[in-house]
Amino acid sequence: MNDTLVTLVGNAATGVEFRETATGGMARFRFAVTPRRWDREKQLWTDGHTSFYTVWAWRTLALNLSGSVSVGEPLVVHGRLKVREEEREGQRRTFVDIEAVAVGHDLTRGTAAFRRVLRGEPALTARAGSAERSGASARPEVFTGPGGADGADGADGRDGPDVLSDPGDSGKPYGSATKRPTNRQKAGKELASVP
Repeated sequence: MNDTLVTLVGNAATGVEFRETATGGMARFRFAVTPRRWDREKQLWTDGHTSFYTVWAWRTLALNLSGSVSVGEPLVVHGRLKVREEEREGQRRTFVDIEAVAVGHDLTRGTAAFRRVLRGEPALTARAGSAERSGASARPEVFTGPGGADGADGADGRDGPDVLSDPGDSGKPYGSATKRPTNRQKAGKELASVP
């Protein structure tokens, strides 16, 4: 394929609009990208011209976007660039869209907490639009079940520890981290020792 893939860094300019379609979820939002340049004469950073894009997402990405992104949040968007022309009110207009492959928060400007969505997990109950109308938070509810907030025994949906630790953050000097056995490996050793 000869798609033009782009990666853009900017801010969500609108809330995420989510709709169910016959083929799954569909979401869109406006995305603002403003380049910043160093002005040598003034000795400060200045904003360039802001470009606006409509970001489109489908299926799982659309559903996850609707529960994860709010207006003004810094994002990184990767996807296919699409340029289309339409005639509206007698004028020819050009629109630039991004068909998103991946969207994430820009961690150079803040922190984020990731929550894996497992197959068969109930859909998010809060959508940005419905939450704003009801006065509730735009963030989704977290469904809890056996094994923790993600409903699984381990953070990756398999049997194992509920919290994954960074093997390089063991409190020991750099490079001396050891790998911890999973519950499955421990169970295997226990079974092997039974006569």
